[in-house]
Amino acid sequence: MGLRIANCSGFYGDRLSAAKEMVDGGPIDVLTGDYLAELTMAILWRNQRRDPDAGYASTFLTQMEQVLATCLDRGIKVVVNAGGLNPRGMAEKLEKLAADLGLSPRVGWVEGDNLLDRLPALIADGKELRHFDTGEPLAGSGVEPVTANAYLGGWGIKTALDQGAEVVVTGRVTDAAVVLGPAAWHFGWERDDWDSLSGAIVAGHVIECGAQATGGNYSFFSSDLGMPGFPIADLEADGSSVITKHPGTDGEVSVGTVTAQLLYEIGSPRYLNPDVTSHFETIELASDGPDRVKVSGIEGSPPPPDLKVALNYLGGFRNSMTFGIAGLDIERKAAVLEHALWQSVGGREQFEVAESQLIRSDRQDPVDTDAALSYCRFTVKDQDQDKVGKAFSRGAVELVLSNYPGLFLTTPPGDATPYAVYWPTTIPAALVPMTVSVAGTTTTVTSVAPETANPGFVSVSSTDSSPQNESPTERRPLGVVAGARSGDKGGNANVGLWARSEPAYDWLRRFLTIDKLRELMPEAAALAIDRYELPNLLAVNFVIRGLLGEGVSSSTRTDPQAKSLGEFLRAKLVDVPIEILT
Repeated sequence: MGLRIANCSGFYGDRLSAAKEMVDGGPIDVLTGDYLAELTMAILWRNQRRDPDAGYASTFLTQMEQVLATCLDRGIKVVVNAGGLNPRGMAEKLEKLAADLGLSPRVGWVEGDNLLDRLPALIADGKELRHFDTGEPLAGSGVEPVTANAYLGGWGIKTALDQGAEVVVTGRVTDAAVVLGPAAWHFGWERDDWDSLSGAIVAGHVIECGAQATGGNYSFFSSDLGMPGFPIADLEADGSSVITKHPGTDGEVSVGTVTAQLLYEIGSPRYLNPDVTSHFETIELASDGPDRVKVSGIEGSPPPPDLKVALNYLGGFRNSMTFGIAGLDIERKAAVLEHALWQSVGGREQFEVAESQLIRSDRQDPVDTDAALSYCRFTVKDQDQDKVGKAFSRGAVELVLSNYPGLFLTTPPGDATPYAVYWPTTIPAALVPMTVSVAGTTTTVTSVAPETANPGFVSVSSTDSSPQNESPTERRPLGVVAGARSGDKGGNANVGLWARSEPAYDWLRRFLTIDKLRELMPEAAALAIDRYELPNLLAVNFVIRGLLGEGVSSSTRTDPQAKSLGEFLRAKLVDVPIEILT
């Protein structure tokens, strides 16, 4: 008998009504939700600093108030990572909420991911906790983390369900672990059932971002998109699944929407998780009817010996001000403005970071005022809160009547805000056991990872440079023949592009080399880029290292999460073979 797992959250702040929609919309066996991102952990830390009893995703409690009674009545298990920095606190709040509703669910929680208090001992024991990208060890770096959380797997969740938990709350587990845990529990999988476990990871990756699998953020979106229903994974004992949604809901589930989500925030096709390495190059997708996509053929192998660890530390304070510039002489106006602004605030050299960005959006012979506008955005960062606070924004305001013609500000003067810096690292999995608590019983769950890496973990970046077909071409946007999905991976960005036919993919993989990507995207010209081909998905995936600086919270880019990167590339004009267009 299969297992029907529904998602009700892709991030902290997602649609509050999604839990009720999934519970009331049709039969499901498990309700899951992903609430945590690297930036979210820093946000939860700030909440906990104000209230020591906080540190969790409080919106989950609102959702449970709406559906908990129905879930208990129908036997629907609930598994979420909404515990954040305080799984125990979330579990206790949930039990109190349930009591107020006249309910008494069996609540379990999984801890062990929070390493903050253990860092001094780990460093003293020789664990260097080197930064993924720079190689710098944490000791001696001057960094004082405010959060440090290992990405745990799904076996703690399985243990809680084995012990009768009806609701399981975790801290930082991988996004797909909330699917793998219930699947392993339901089907009785062993820890080395690599292919089945790999299938659950893939299904979890597809549904963990909510409506991104059902038409949201999709290159070939429908004009009547509406409010897409959230996704469901119908899992089988062999790890295969069908991705779908409740009947009558908006959006779509297609090979295209599932492909797009599979490419989201990945690197190598060897997708590393604490429980298994999923081989994305083996995934097979096929339409299984309206709004149904079969996902099968997935192979798995043992997980890596180390767990990913996400550290956040306070980088300082930041502030931004944006000026509107209209009409003629845009660049000259921006130059006059920049000179005056830095003079007004005492010189750009006084700030640790002082950046300006001219965003051209003006048109010739504009039909209205908006079509004549461009924007110049200034961002400053410093350890001194006062320096980048009102002193900076006030200096911007003082230019309103004394600079270029037509000057206006898009926001009132604001104060400085703190920002976090992301420090990704690893730690041996054997050093991070999970602690599972259910009904007063505490159980320790150890790692399944081997002590040494499997050589199969290494995935070589493809660099196909085969000659192009000399057939006639037409200058068209790249997006005419390819969809794209992009996102952030710490300070790096990924962008995956997929073709909609075999001939188009053959052209895409030959055309879109690393050098071509640098040509299309000059801001990445000096950055290291990894490239991977996924023929089963008709896709090519790139990881652009360092594009987002030190991570989302500290990035000064207009789009610090690289969500728009894929659509930018689709808008680039390239020479497309006419035979593909026709």
